[in-house]
Amino acid sequence: MVKTITLQTDISPHRVLQISLPKDIPTGPAEVVVVIATRQPVQANQGGTAADMAASPLFSLWSERTDLGDSQSYARKLRAQAERRDNA
Repeated sequence: MVKTITLQTDISPHRVLQISLPKDIPTGPAEVVVVIATRQPVQANQGGTAADMAASPLFSLWSERTDLGDSQSYARKLRAQAERRDNA
C-alpha cells in the first residue's frame, strides 16, 4: 500500500529541510519528493499593493495596442459583456 501526504515547509538558507510527520505515519522505508514552489503573481482577489499590481506581467498589457482605440472604453465594454453572460 502506498500512502501519500503533502506537507509544506521552508528550506532554510543553509539548505536544511526539517519536517515533522503526523503520528499516524508508519515508520520504515519512505521516498521523499521535494517540489520547489514558485511564487505566483498577485491576483486581484488576493489583494496586494499598487506596487504589486504594477510589477505584474499583466500591467499595461494593452498599452501598445493600436486596434482597440480608447482602452478604457474597451475595458468597460468587456466588463459589461461579462456581466451579461449566462452563469448557468
